[in-house]
Amino acid sequence: MDKWTFGLTLTIVGVGGTFLTLWVMSLVIDLLKKIFPLQEAAAAPEKKA
Repeated sequence: MDKWTFGLTLTIVGVGGTFLTLWVMSLVIDLLKKIFPLQEAAAAPEKKA
């Protein structure tokens, strides 16, 4: 394997691994949002001036 082939292969594997990691992290974040939903604004006490 010459240097150009190795470099291109390493680049493709690196970019693919980065996108795979970002996709898994987005799935984890979506799961956490479903487990711990945000509180509604109406539930918070309102300040009156």
